[in-house]
Amino acid sequence: MNVSSRYLGLDLKSPLVASASPLSRSLDVAKRLEDAGAAALVMHSLFQEEAVAESLELDHYLNYFTEAFAEALTWYPDLPNYRLIPDRYLEQLRLLKQNLSIPVIGSLNGVSTGGWTSYARQMEQAGADALELNLYHIPDMNVSGAEVERRSVEVLGAVKAEVSIPVAVKLSPFYSSFGAMAQRLAAAGADALVMFNRFYQPDLDLDELKVQPRLELSTSGDLLLALRWVAMLHGRVNAQMAVTGGVHTHEDVIKAIMAGADVAMMTSELLAKGEARLTEIERDLREWMERRGYESVGEMRGTLSQRKVEDPSAFERANYVRVLQSWRPDPAGQLFREMLNS
Repeated sequence: MNVSSRYLGLDLKSPLVASASPLSRSLDVAKRLEDAGAAALVMHSLFQEEAVAESLELDHYLNYFTEAFAEALTWYPDLPNYRLIPDRYLEQLRLLKQNLSIPVIGSLNGVSTGGWTSYARQMEQAGADALELNLYHIPDMNVSGAEVERRSVEVLGAVKAEVSIPVAVKLSPFYSSFGAMAQRLAAAGADALVMFNRFYQPDLDLDELKVQPRLELSTSGDLLLALRWVAMLHGRVNAQMAVTGGVHTHEDVIKAIMAGADVAMMTSELLAKGEARLTEIERDLREWMERRGYESVGEMRGTLSQRKVEDPSAFERANYVRVLQSWRPDPAGQLFREMLNS
């Protein structure tokens, strides 16, 4: 049985990819992910804002005391041993490439064209097999949606002009016309689209009366939006597709592939249950394929996309209307009686 897949020009042993997360910060964890069955690893994101802020802080302290008095120059940091965030990131990338046999994909979150291209080039030079551009930037409220989209396409074009390795774009679903934006990015050279970025929303602490950051792991229910868009875009965009956010079981992987995805990415399930969960998911995937008579993942891909299903409108507004009209209130006590009788 063939569970191999192809993504970003890379031949993968399966469609199971470890998505961008802190897991890539540890070589030992990365090795365990590979041993458990990860077909590729996306590194945690390098944030341009972090790198710039740290560089400015270093510059401040390098110059602050140098003219204070004669001995002040002895305060100068030992620069060969002072590694900025980009240096540490690139060092970790090289380390992963030297010790893993699976592809390693660099992840970059930038806010300016210059920052994107500079760091993208350095990641390629450090050995990244591909890049994932994380388009997660909250613009000024006076910037129009059209301008946000234009800048995103511009960034992609600039990066593609600087590197020769494949480039994926990780997207949010919050574009005014997501389908049109996906087509624009594909036309601008995106080798793959990754759907969707998860935004960690702050909560309000009513005891301390302050904003409280919250981290909540995904659930399989979070997969549905990505499934819908992958299914609608399959065969309509000239780019491969990855699903991320909400992949927890072999059923989630199967749904992603049948909708039209080339790979299924996961992090939350690995954080919650450990790297060995990958082995279980691949085993269950193989067993399901055998029971259903599928010889390969490629045979499954896109079989439930919008173009292939009997009722394409199920992916669109008609389904919304049908779901609402089909709901009926539960007779008083009926659910409880059914539970007692079961």
